[in-house]
Order: sequence, then structure tokens, then C-alpha cells
Amino acid sequence: MSSHSLPSSESLLTPAEVASMFRVDPKTVTRWAKSGKLSSIRTLGGHRRYRESEVRELLSTGTVEVDSPHHQGSQHHQASQHHQAS
Repeated sequence: MSSHSLPSSESLLTPAEVASMFRVDPKTVTRWAKSGKLSSIRTLGGHRRYRESEVRELLSTGTVEVDSPHHQGSQHHQASQHHQAS
């Protein structure tokens, strides 16, 4: 989480807006922020906002792993079945 001062021209995005850009769930975006993959700014109400410039840079460089939550779930499910069969 970052508390750097923000240039007045910097656009901020909501978790839902970032999620739609990466085609992931908004909770995934929150996890990225908690893990330090993406810096966030907190509003006075405690909500996360993300710098549009940083988000677009991540989109162009592909430095954040983007996996579908459904895909991850099916992998976990298969792994659980395999573990039980052993």
C-alpha cells in the first residue's frame, strides 16, 4: 500500500474498473494490492483506488499474473481429488 502524494492530473480507478481491464474479479485486484503487486491509495472512507497510469503499465508489461478465478478453482478441485485418491 502506498501513500505517495498524487499529482492533481492523475486519474484513479476503482477495484471494479481495474478488474474489468484485466478481466478478473475485483477481489483479485484487492489481493494484488495486499501482496504489493499493485499499489493502492485509500480514500477517506477506506476504499482502495488505483493509479490509472500504473494499471495501464501493468497491462502493457504483463507483470501481474492474470488467471481466471474459475480456472484456478478447477485446478484446485482436481488437485484435491488427486490428493484424496493417493
